[in-house]
Parts: sequence; C-alpha cells; structure tokens
Amino acid sequence: MHSFDVTIIGAGAAGLFCAGVAGQLGLKVLLVDHSEKVAEKIRISGGGRCNFTNRESLPANFISDNPRFCRSALSRYTPRDFIALLEKYEIPFHEKHKGQLFCDRSAEDVINMLLAECEVGNVTRWQPCAVSSIRFFASSPRGISTSSYEINSDRGTISCSAVVIATGGLSIPKIGATDFGYRVAKQFDLPVVKPRPALVPLTFDEQAWAPFAQLSGLSLPVRIETGSKKDRTAFMEDLLFTHRGLSGPGVLQISSYWKPGTPIRLNLAPDTDIAELLTNAKATSRKLIANELGALVPSRLADTWVAQGTAMGHNWARPINEASDKALTALSERLSQWELTPTGTEGYKKAEVTAGGVDTRNLSSQTMESKQPGLYFIGEVVDVTGWLGGYNFQWAWASGFACAQGLATKLKTPSNP
Repeated sequence: MHSFDVTIIGAGAAGLFCAGVAGQLGLKVLLVDHSEKVAEKIRISGGGRCNFTNRESLPANFISDNPRFCRSALSRYTPRDFIALLEKYEIPFHEKHKGQLFCDRSAEDVINMLLAECEVGNVTRWQPCAVSSIRFFASSPRGISTSSYEINSDRGTISCSAVVIATGGLSIPKIGATDFGYRVAKQFDLPVVKPRPALVPLTFDEQAWAPFAQLSGLSLPVRIETGSKKDRTAFMEDLLFTHRGLSGPGVLQISSYWKPGTPIRLNLAPDTDIAELLTNAKATSRKLIANELGALVPSRLADTWVAQGTAMGHNWARPINEASDKALTALSERLSQWELTPTGTEGYKKAEVTAGGVDTRNLSSQTMESKQPGLYFIGEVVDVTGWLGGYNFQWAWASGFACAQGLATKLKTPSNP
C-alpha cells in the first residue's frame, strides 16, 4: 500500500497548482490523473498562449448559485500573486484586452512552471493512472487524529488522510473530461448543481438561420443581452456568425447567463444613434439603404439585413431618400434590438467551461473542504464559473491555494510533522 498525506485527483490547472503549494508547505502529496498528458486545457487555452488570469478578477466576474462563496479564496490569492510567480520564473507575458493576460511564447511556459513547483514540493505524480474507487474510514488506521481514505488505482492501493478532487467539468471531452468529480460528490451525499455548458456558441433553427449562415466568419462589435429587468445581463463584445448560429466573445459571455427557451437581444451598432443617422441620411443622401447601413455594419451583413427585411414586408431595397419614416424607424429598431431565440448550444464539445458543479453550500470557503471530512473540491468541478478572459484560471489558482493552505493547517499535526 502507498501512503501519502493527501491525494489530489486531476492534474489540470487547479490540481497542479494545489499540489505544488501543498508539497512546499511540507505535505507528502500524490497527484494522479487518468490522462497521459498533463494540463491539456492549459495547453490549448488562449490559442496556445494561455490566458492565465485577468488583472481585474472580482467576485462580480463569477457566477454561482451561492455567489458570495468565491470571495474568500479570490481575496487571498490574487492575480498579482500569480503574476509574481510568473516573474519569478522569468516568463514573459502581455495584456491583450480588458485585463486579459497571455504568455508571450506558449502555454507550455505555465505548464512547465507548475511542474517545476511540484518538483520543489517533492510531489509524486502518477500519469496515466485511473482511480476506480474511494473508501472512507471515520477512525484513521494511520494513528493520527484525522480521518483516512483508501483509493484503488491502476498502480495499487493508496492510503491518505485527505483527498482533493480537481477533475474539472464536462467541457471538451476529447481532452479527457469526465463526470468523475460529480460521482465522488454524490457518493458522499454532497449535492451537485446541475452542470451545463458555459462559454459556448449558441445555435438556431437550421431553416430560420439559413439566410445568416452565409455570413459565417463575419465579426463585429455588438451589445448583447439576455434576461428580464430583474436579472438582465449585458456585454459589449465582438460577435461572430457561424454556419449554425453565433459565437465570438460576446456570445460566449452571454451563454453562461442564457436560459433555454429565452431570447437574446443584440444591438448591432451600439456606439451609434441609428435612428438619428438614418434620419439625417434620408435628408442628404440618395444612396441605397444597404449602402448607408454599410457605414454601420459590414456590407455583407447590410445586404443580408435588407434582403431579410424586404422578405418580411419592409421595403428597404430602395434609396434611403425614398423610404418612409415608418420603414426607417422599423429598421433602426430592429438593428438596435434584434431579438432572437437560440434553440440550444454547441454543447460540451465546444464549451470552454462547465457551469454548475459541486454545491458550494457544502464546502468551506476558507479551505474548500466539504462536509465530508477530509474531502476537498477545487477548480471547475465546483459551482463557480468565471467570465471569459482568464477568470476561470484565476479561480483554479485561488481555490487550489486556499485548499493547500487548509490541508497544511489540518494535517501538519505533532504526529504528522
């Protein structure tokens, strides 16, 4: 039997970071993962350059059924702390947009740094190594004043005082995502908030979307919103047309808040008073309406928009000076408040993260320990989901750090120095 203070299951961002910190705090740590490759989500993130944090990681940038839960961990390990770690390893990085920080060279820099931190902490890492079962003993057979776990794995039975679940969510199954963490939670009677794809493209009825499918690849800045007055959420970001629907940063952001069966609303020219511009153009221009719209949105979209409007009974395929005020009012209203209802999303295969997860009402916000003694949950498996832009990695670092600190406090007893 292999004996450790703590076994961390999942060698992604949260698991690697937690292992390194816990090891350097003096704990004997085993890190296991069923995949042969380490930290695949880090490797593919940010176009291969890893958007590793956001300078402005605030609780408001995260969603959860228990929204106050993330505050403690985020306040105790901040973006500045992770930046300092990168600077220690002389990893160059840059800021791209709205506080989003990326590696200059490659995401491999972050992975290698985390592996180096694990080496400093003398962390034992088993990969690939599948875990088949976890058993709990209320009275520890190890002679210390904590509970104990036995884990059956491909490499033998593991005995440890604590188990950390860092196995992530269901997003991007092709790189090894599973429901392992949720199954462990249910085994120990810990509630799970229903998981769902988040930061994911939205899809529409194929027939209804056909006129816009030809715009695939077209991008423009928009204001996008969903929800009613009480729970309305909006973002100012880029929109991307696809063959099946909408993607781009704005859509990925709003997808975390969108509820099936409800509409989204788009302002296709958010920095312009569209009604005023069309009224002025009518008085001074003889251009076709589509040509005038080309000053507001990409010409391909303007042409499609006019064609759609004409098919709906709006006579927009004419010079703007010949258009009625009613027709121009209808055009400006639709451009600034285009309402459409998605039929669904592209699912976990295209989702950057999984929303929902282990209910935080059963976790300590200070240590990430669950109500099941000695069982901890960190990272994406927890019901804390960040916005697009480095926030989810910051949650991985912060929750991993809080967990490592809690483990060290609990397990470094006189009989376990």
